[in-house]
Amino acid sequence: MKGKVHIYTGDGKGKTTAALGLSIRAAGAGMRVFFAQFIKADEYSEIKALKRFADIITVEQFGMGGFIWDKPTREDVEAAQKGLARVREIISSDKYDLVVLDEANIAVKLELISEQDMLDIIDAKSKKTELVITGRGASAGVIEKADLVTEMKAVKHYFENGVEARVGIEK
Repeated sequence: MKGKVHIYTGDGKGKTTAALGLSIRAAGAGMRVFFAQFIKADEYSEIKALKRFADIITVEQFGMGGFIWDKPTREDVEAAQKGLARVREIISSDKYDLVVLDEANIAVKLELISEQDMLDIIDAKSKKTELVITGRGASAGVIEKADLVTEMKAVKHYFENGVEARVGIEK
């Protein structure tokens, strides 16, 4: 089976959730999964859940844990570059059947990693590896290289009415 490149992008909710669902489906089929989270560093509920599959799903985070409102700090860039180096090791290794780069589109948009770095990752993936890249604002170049692009569109969201992120649903 030849691995494809998936992009889950857009302003709507569900990008990470879709990648998590695919990760669990792949694990259920006996596939080995590497789930890399850029920007994030906290133990969100999804991280706790994926740890239950530690024998088949590897999770690593490459962020400082806070939302980046302005220009990224030096520490933000260093964490993303550490993640990029790790993903370079993983993507061509044939050790994993599915590699997820959660929030990597945002990392590119914030210039924590370059678009060219992301394109190089896509080019370097082994032929059998399925690659998923999530996050708002996927670049035109990444979209062009992808085999599948899903844009999550926000039509209505309860955040607009002051509902904060809820444990088990958004965090």
